[in-house]
Amino acid sequence: MKIGVLSDTHDRLPTFRRAVAMFRHLKVDAVIHAGDFIAPFAAKVVAPEVLDIPFHCVYGNNDGERKGLKAVLPNIQDGPLRMTIGGKTLVVHHFIDWLKPTDLAGADVVITGHTHEVVNEARDGKLILNPGECCGWVHDRCTVAILDLDAVKAQIVEVHE
Repeated sequence: MKIGVLSDTHDRLPTFRRAVAMFRHLKVDAVIHAGDFIAPFAAKVVAPEVLDIPFHCVYGNNDGERKGLKAVLPNIQDGPLRMTIGGKTLVVHHFIDWLKPTDLAGADVVITGHTHEVVNEARDGKLILNPGECCGWVHDRCTVAILDLDAVKAQIVEVHE
């Protein structure tokens, strides 16, 4: 099972749209966003009536217009979001430092964002994954991840024009 993972889109529609198009092309089974959409207009890229696959997301620290985001993305919530997909337990939160040890208990994959830095490593029997920044504002690189739940491994992918 393949999951598209992204974070920190920060209203940058061109890179956000390209990432979603790439996920569609790769036929991912679901998409996870680890926060910082920023405005409701940007969230429309993955609104339920637009994206035809399961979409899971949490608020980030810059998602100030929560009421508007909730109107576009009814399932958005504060982290940590804990879910089971493909028999694996995933925990999603915007910033890894906000997770408590009890949040991590039993997780196979921990997905975060916030730092705009890529993290893709096994740690304490868990895959710790930060796809980096989809916006490309800080590092001039638009990165996302393709998470293979069967192997519990991820590939970081640059999204190009």
